[in-house]
Amino acid sequence: MHIEHLSPRLLLPAALVLALAACGRGDDGGAGAEARPQGNRWGTLEFVPCALSNPAGGKGIDARCTTLEVPEDPASPDGRRIGLNIAWVPASNETDATADPLFMLAGGPGQAAVATYPQLDAAFKEVRKTRHVILVDQRGTGKSNLLDCPMDDPEQLADAANMGAMASRCRHTLQQRADLRFYTTGDAIRDLDTVRQALGVPRINLMGVSYGTRVAQQYALQHPQHTRTVLLDSVVPNTLPLGNLWARNLEDALALQFARCEGQPTCKDKLGAPREQLDALMTRLRSDPPLVRYRDAATNQQREERLTPEMVTGLVRMFAYAPHAAALLPNLIHEANRGRYDGLMALTRMLSDTISDSMAMGMQFSVICAEDGDSLVAREEDAGTLLGNSITEGIAAACRDWPRGTVAGNFRTPLSGELPVLAISGEHDPVTPPRYGDEAVAGLPNGRHLTLRGQGHNVIGAGCMPKLFAQFVERADATGLDATCLDNLTYVPPFTSFNGWEP
Repeated sequence: MHIEHLSPRLLLPAALVLALAACGRGDDGGAGAEARPQGNRWGTLEFVPCALSNPAGGKGIDARCTTLEVPEDPASPDGRRIGLNIAWVPASNETDATADPLFMLAGGPGQAAVATYPQLDAAFKEVRKTRHVILVDQRGTGKSNLLDCPMDDPEQLADAANMGAMASRCRHTLQQRADLRFYTTGDAIRDLDTVRQALGVPRINLMGVSYGTRVAQQYALQHPQHTRTVLLDSVVPNTLPLGNLWARNLEDALALQFARCEGQPTCKDKLGAPREQLDALMTRLRSDPPLVRYRDAATNQQREERLTPEMVTGLVRMFAYAPHAAALLPNLIHEANRGRYDGLMALTRMLSDTISDSMAMGMQFSVICAEDGDSLVAREEDAGTLLGNSITEGIAAACRDWPRGTVAGNFRTPLSGELPVLAISGEHDPVTPPRYGDEAVAGLPNGRHLTLRGQGHNVIGAGCMPKLFAQFVERADATGLDATCLDNLTYVPPFTSFNGWEP
């Protein structure tokens, strides 16, 4: 669970740009040489026209694509190399585009920027009027030496022993073509700066979603002189080891989301108290998982399978990310408690197939094990929650023998100084709650945090946020934004039947 920009000036001849870049490249990586695109060439990179697949179908998003080779191990430049997959989504008005592009950084860890961007393209319509977007598949994701761990059944992630065994098999396979120590966030920001140098631009704008906010903060921390603005959507603060915060954050978000039903007499009368209904369903599934006949959304065929509590936990957690999906939960849970399990089962299967196809688990292990491994401990206070300690124990088992890279000595240092930073959070986010955004901007006089009413995770496209995003990048000013338009955001009413909510 990412973009760019340029401005009107005379184009320097390509040969002069390259000469300046070569002469000026010291600690600033050629900061004095501002290269501009010339056709399909930008700096030292030659791009070719390509199209990014459109999730809505139809014509793809016009882009330009290339590959840039970098050493896997920076200390062994003659060793194994990784081809970084890069896409450049041009500004809609290339003639007047500004010189500092916007890099979009994907979430996960394990998602690929090039594949993820099309889902967010509409949110970048305003910013892309004057800025180019650069997408770099982080090493280990997408087409940048993908480190995936195929799973026969995604449900094995819910069990620590199975997770450890899966990670062991995956490690053995991946080590034939990758040194798993060199796929951390630190390696990723080194790659990003290599791409910046290849483009020949002194400064870049960063936009990260979820885990991508960690990448953005780490880049700004290590390369402040090359960072112009940072937008953090659904923030993971530099100071935060992940640890077992998933369970408590989900509980808090569900309490807020389910309160929308309990606060509406019609919803509560028809569906009961959603949390009580969920607890009753989980108790039943733990004692006697039912055999459910349902229609498989992928094949349109009838299937039979047992509905397990782990399946429901996964569905509830992922639906809590998005307000329109969360609005379905009270009715789905109520229907299941009446013995009608088919809707819940069909959705769990559709969701697990989607997640397993979009996340590079090997890359995720390389990041989390190196950067958060020491905080992966079970907490007694989480034992009675919906999620419990299952994720923590599972990832800890995967990390037990996973090769660990190194992290910078200042990795946990919060951003400070005059950098313009805009953080945005969803009020109901089940994984990166608003308090994380507050923490990320606490030491930034030019930082600002906006909490979006009724929203979940990844909120850049909500309401007028795309307009504010463009204004922030254009002006490099978060504190001066007029964000009153966000007051128009409303809550999604809970569905009281499969026909929708009450009028």
